Amino acid sequence: MLPITSLYAAILALLLLKLAFGVIKIRQFHKSGLGYEHKDLLLAGRTHANATEYVPISLILLAIAELNGVPGIMLHIPGIVLVVARIGHARGFKLGSGGAHPGRYWGTLLTWMVIAWLSFINIYYSGPYLF
Repeated sequence: MLPITSLYAAILALLLLKLAFGVIKIRQFHKSGLGYEHKDLLLAGRTHANATEYVPISLILLAIAELNGVPGIMLHIPGIVLVVARIGHARGFKLGSGGAHPGRYWGTLLTWMVIAWLSFINIYYSGPYLF
């Protein structure tokens, strides 16, 4: 069982659904089935796409760490940070209209830190079993 990964996967899946719904709503408003002719549609689409680029690898790393027996606190910290980072990035991307915004900056930086942290944790915990 992966209860910690399950928790963050469920929360982040709900965030992805919210972002996807935002794209659909704007597509319906502009009657646009394909492409990004309107800036608001491009922003919504890129916000959703950015989350789908980073969330899966983060959850894979979290699940592997959990399977490798990493203590719960060392999983909850990156899980919480990832959720906060992805929400911050999405809000910052929207509020900054795709340009510079503190939410976008910190969301990206924290997401990268989570991926790096989980990568190093997995290397450390799998090290004794490699050879």
